[in-house]
Amino acid sequence: MPGTILLTGANSSLAIPAVHHFLTKYPDYTLVLTVRNPSTSDPNTKRLNDTITPFPSPSTSIRKLDLSNLSEVSAFAQTLATEISNGTLPPLASIICNAYYWNLASEVETTPDELDKTFQVNHVAHASLVLRLLGSFGPDSGRVVLFGSDAHWPGKNGLEKYPPTIPEDLEVLVKPTKKAGEDVRGKGFYQYAVSKLAIIIWMYALNGQLIKDDNLKHIKAVAINPGNLSDSRALRTNTPLILRIISRLIIQPLRPLLRLLDPTMRTATEAGEDVVELAVGEKYAGEAGYFTLLKKDESSPESQDGEKQGKIWKKTLEWAQVSPKDTVLKLE
Repeated sequence: MPGTILLTGANSSLAIPAVHHFLTKYPDYTLVLTVRNPSTSDPNTKRLNDTITPFPSPSTSIRKLDLSNLSEVSAFAQTLATEISNGTLPPLASIICNAYYWNLASEVETTPDELDKTFQVNHVAHASLVLRLLGSFGPDSGRVVLFGSDAHWPGKNGLEKYPPTIPEDLEVLVKPTKKAGEDVRGKGFYQYAVSKLAIIIWMYALNGQLIKDDNLKHIKAVAINPGNLSDSRALRTNTPLILRIISRLIIQPLRPLLRLLDPTMRTATEAGEDVVELAVGEKYAGEAGYFTLLKKDESSPESQDGEKQGKIWKKTLEWAQVSPKDTVLKLE
């Protein structure tokens, strides 16, 4: 049965074609689309608005959500849960945690919650959102789609300078230290890569918790590496000039040739459509775990370390400020 789809970062390069795919192939779903700036003065939000305009429906809405503010995340989750409980919206069918942040062009940034912005937006805020909304899923099925990347696996991404790994002191993930002579781009990409590693680790931990709860075991979490998107705005946002030039003059025009070297090189539209299928397609009902594109895959050995999964699970609850009163999941 169709329900509500919550999609964060809905005006991104991947999300806009995903929204179009929902509206054309799965029109019975209710779409709650979140963005940092819901005004059409934002050119990306205008593109999103232009995408949904030909499909006029009260079941599609664009809403404000700033993942760099955990209080706002909590309030948003409460509002959405209330709308679902009172029947304004149907139960959740899927949460798609698409929004992301990185900064490869300047020093590490801190949120009002005093956490690293990349790590908070990519992982902590989404974890908070998911945990607070588990009780708003329908009784028969539910899917949580998280976003991984080949960057989580040391040595697999060309932008890597410092291999991502989970440190002994987990606080370093959210409060990274600055070291003399550290490369800004390399450090920025490390924070992005290690956030993706944490997301995948947390995905396994979440599935482990859900399966133990008779009321929630119908909900499954997946993490997808959507591929290297040649036309993504990510390559031109908070990146050094040289990377923006490479994106415009080499990666985009030479995509067909580059795809021979990297089979995951593709367009944002292709990736967006795959994400939709993973979120609601019948073929993927009941699936859990890690995917590269739409193929079930192995994630890095470190991400499959059960001890680290337990540690990241517990620490994420602390970072996300989620206590037993905030989620229907039984927290151990």
